[in-house]
Amino acid sequence: MNSVAEHLRDTLDGRWRDVKNRIRAELGTQPFRPQYTPNTVIARSRVAEQLRIVAAFGAAADGFRKENGGTGDVGAAIIQTQMIAMSDLSLMVKAGVQWGLFGGAIENLGTERHHRAYVRKIIDLDLLGCFAMTETGHGSDVQSLETTATYDPGTQEFVVHSPTPSARKDYIGGAAASARVAAVFAQLITPDGQGHGVHCLVVPIRDDDGNDLPGITTSDCEFKGGLPGVDNGRITFDRVRVPRENLLNKYADVAPDGTYSSPIENPSRRFFTMLGTLIRGRVTVGGSAAAAAQVALDIATRYALLRRQFDAPGGGPEILIMDYLAHQRRLLPLIAGSYALQFAQNELVAKCHELQTTDGPDPEEQRELEARAAGLKAANTWHATRAIQECREACGGAGYMAENRLVALKADTDVFTTFEGDNVVLTQLVAKELLTAYADDIKSMSPVGWVRFAANFAGERVLKRTAAETIIQTILDTRQDNEEEGSLFNRGTQVKMFEDREEYTLSSVARRLQGKSKESSEFDAFNAVQDHVLHAAKAHVDRIIMEAFVAGIDSCRDDQAREVLEMVCDLYALSTIEQDKAWFIEHRFLSTERAKAVTRGINERCRTLRPYAELLVDGFGVPEQCRDAEMLHPLR
Repeated sequence: MNSVAEHLRDTLDGRWRDVKNRIRAELGTQPFRPQYTPNTVIARSRVAEQLRIVAAFGAAADGFRKENGGTGDVGAAIIQTQMIAMSDLSLMVKAGVQWGLFGGAIENLGTERHHRAYVRKIIDLDLLGCFAMTETGHGSDVQSLETTATYDPGTQEFVVHSPTPSARKDYIGGAAASARVAAVFAQLITPDGQGHGVHCLVVPIRDDDGNDLPGITTSDCEFKGGLPGVDNGRITFDRVRVPRENLLNKYADVAPDGTYSSPIENPSRRFFTMLGTLIRGRVTVGGSAAAAAQVALDIATRYALLRRQFDAPGGGPEILIMDYLAHQRRLLPLIAGSYALQFAQNELVAKCHELQTTDGPDPEEQRELEARAAGLKAANTWHATRAIQECREACGGAGYMAENRLVALKADTDVFTTFEGDNVVLTQLVAKELLTAYADDIKSMSPVGWVRFAANFAGERVLKRTAAETIIQTILDTRQDNEEEGSLFNRGTQVKMFEDREEYTLSSVARRLQGKSKESSEFDAFNAVQDHVLHAAKAHVDRIIMEAFVAGIDSCRDDQAREVLEMVCDLYALSTIEQDKAWFIEHRFLSTERAKAVTRGINERCRTLRPYAELLVDGFGVPEQCRDAEMLHPLR
């Protein structure tokens, strides 16, 4: 690999580069050679074997605390799962369900008795589990789940029940065949008939031979749009009894006589605190989608550097398709987006690691992490969907062949925009956190809460910058021009445009909510500005990503690699501005002539980055075996 490419990769890998390199070596071995098959029996069997290998080289232990048999390296656990996505997204999902979701629920919501009984077995795959949250009737609205867990003081048991057809647990990874135990989210009801909201219990669902236990009915979701190696299934409960001790009781408990207690008095805050501890899954899904996009861009770029079409003027060999500006325009801005998102993901993983390895994390920092994770999960997964589709089209008919990986990457990542939080709902969550300025008294997605807050919204919100705050401020302070006169390649000009858009859209959302609330119901007021709310959140996420890119460049220690990164950052910034060019023109942040200059700037950066195309995808560090598409060996 070119030395500049090595520096790009090291910079992009960030803090856990050694972990990434170790996983790259493992993914280069024969068991992890990508093999597409729509046959669910073959795919599931293969993933089960791979999962055992992953456990054997210690990947699972990083996600659990030392006192429970792990290493406590949360960041490494997230990074390893993301890297696995480059080989097989079914394997990534199975690993994420077993150790991230199921194991994470046991460790983060349970107490010592649960840790002793389950964690070591979960790490070693001696106990396979599933995460039973989503129901047929409720997915995004977890607080409204219908499954009940009613305490019976006579037997000191919880009775877990599906009271309606829509209370069926749905799409649950592992529920179709492999899981023996489920972490079940249900409405907890005490003997006095009082409901205490959603809590999590450990519920056995199968015996050692794989048969459903009494009162349990499981079924197979069978064929899906992708992820054939994941045995998604459904579960219903018919008055299933589990011991009182099966309640994961870190945040709430029920005494033998049925008395309910919790260290968090506010039910809404208790619910969001419990869910907040499970944030790792959302972080991992976003990073894994980003990894899949990098694989697709790597393959499509290398194909564009081999494939020739149409005669060159004056004779000679046909023209490489990467030499056409139109093709550069298709791929290079997406590569720039992948670089930007990787730097943002690195910051997110570091923050998640910091808070999940700290006793008593600061509540405000925890809420900021949740909003950041929501926004980047949406950004990463939407980017993956767009990038992989563009890569497929950019490779023509060859891109549609399963042997070239792109169709499987497309199919397997498609659902990522939906699970671990629907992207539109998550984007609203980002806006809510921005609008409430992390206020403690509004912790629901209720439109009423939003509108009441907006009615009292006063003054400009203080911009909360990322870890790059000092660098960004220096860039802005040393800027010599203004937006209309200065070069669009000026980093200060770019950053200021990102910041101005966020500030303007956020404050205007608050003003619109305030105005609408005077003339219509609170829900109607919220509903009327929902498009504006989503735009404000996207502007915020774009700014966070841009700042992460700036910080990433600052961390690069090689002058040549840094020069390349500066050009890639230009391309990301200008492409993002171009995507929202209408808004910038409408709100007079760009003149029409200036807007044309944005387009010219993108074309210029595509041309200057063309010689570095292969080097840029080398920087992703995709293991050679994972990018070994058949179309890249046309004469073999």
